[in-house]
Amino acid sequence: MTSDEGKWQEDPWDGPDAWGSSDFEQDMVEKRPDSRIVLIVLAVVMSVIVSVGASGIWYLRQLNPPDLAGAGAQSTTNFTVNPNDSLVAVSERLQSEGFIVNARVFRWYVARKGGINLQPGYYQLTQRSHVGNIMKVLNTSPSLTFTKVTFPEGFTVAKIAARLGEKIPRISPQDFLATAENPDFVSLFGPADPGRIEGAPFRLEGLLFPDTYQVSGDEGAASLVDRMLRLMERVGRQEGIEESKAKVGRSPYEVLIIASLIEREAKLEVDRAKIARVIYNRLERGMPLQIDATLYYNSAEGAPFSDLKAADTRYNTYLYKGLPPTPIANPGRAAIRAALNPAPNPPLSDPICKGIKQASRCAYIYYVLSDAKGGHTFAATLQDHEKNVEAARQAGFLP
Repeated sequence: MTSDEGKWQEDPWDGPDAWGSSDFEQDMVEKRPDSRIVLIVLAVVMSVIVSVGASGIWYLRQLNPPDLAGAGAQSTTNFTVNPNDSLVAVSERLQSEGFIVNARVFRWYVARKGGINLQPGYYQLTQRSHVGNIMKVLNTSPSLTFTKVTFPEGFTVAKIAARLGEKIPRISPQDFLATAENPDFVSLFGPADPGRIEGAPFRLEGLLFPDTYQVSGDEGAASLVDRMLRLMERVGRQEGIEESKAKVGRSPYEVLIIASLIEREAKLEVDRAKIARVIYNRLERGMPLQIDATLYYNSAEGAPFSDLKAADTRYNTYLYKGLPPTPIANPGRAAIRAALNPAPNPPLSDPICKGIKQASRCAYIYYVLSDAKGGHTFAATLQDHEKNVEAARQAGFLP
């Protein structure tokens, strides 16, 4: 700069053109990270992500394992919690029986979800279900869980046992039948002489009321047998079975035998009371009942009718007069009511009394299956009955 002109004068060395690139080039170069370090860092990050993801997937599979049997193939299975069982013992058994895949994960999950108040009893669990579902079931008292089982009217004790085994596997048919044979279980309406039914297939046949039962998770065969006995007593009292001697001249047990015959023979409500009258009429006249249903009771499945009819057994009402030694099924309310209230015999004006001169001689004595709905045609004379049988055979209702 010179002062004589009062202005700034650029010296040759002040301008940017005078700067050599070598003086500042080193400082102006952009610093970039080493590519190898970047790759290493990325690899570590990805490893962590993959590891965490794999751990998460593994954990989720322990909580909610895949259904190895295929969608929709899972079914509930009984699981028992024994007295004094610990969570460790239960979790290990859950794993060994295939309900869960990892006992330690199950315990870890339970601890973080509030725990389980284990109570002895029976539980219905789904194998390989989410552990939260299993925990929920195990946290529900077995006395508050129920399985609905229906035993239709006319079921025998053997069929009741089989149905129970299908619906509640923890109560096996053998267990139920053995319990039903326990002499400690008795009915107010059982036989006056229990020795009378010695050798009978099932001593409680006809004394267990067929109905729909809610079986709790902590209920066993003994409790159910007792409930079925008491319900039969209650229904019997409601229908007036305690006055059976005055009503029909038979003991309560005999009424239940008759009710079981009606249950097995009558398909329609309109026929029940008439079939009851046929039975009483034949008993009063000393005639064999000749009821086919008695032949099939406790017989081999598929046995020819001709063989059953020839078999020398007290349940063969073609060979032996009177009632069979026990009921042949467990009757429902309607059959019991019919046994206590048989239909009156037809008046002389009834077509089936044609040719009969005295009203006292016209009675329901015979019946035969006559339609596809299970209805029967009744007759007062053997001649008319044989005509009805032939008509039923021609219509395909009889072999």
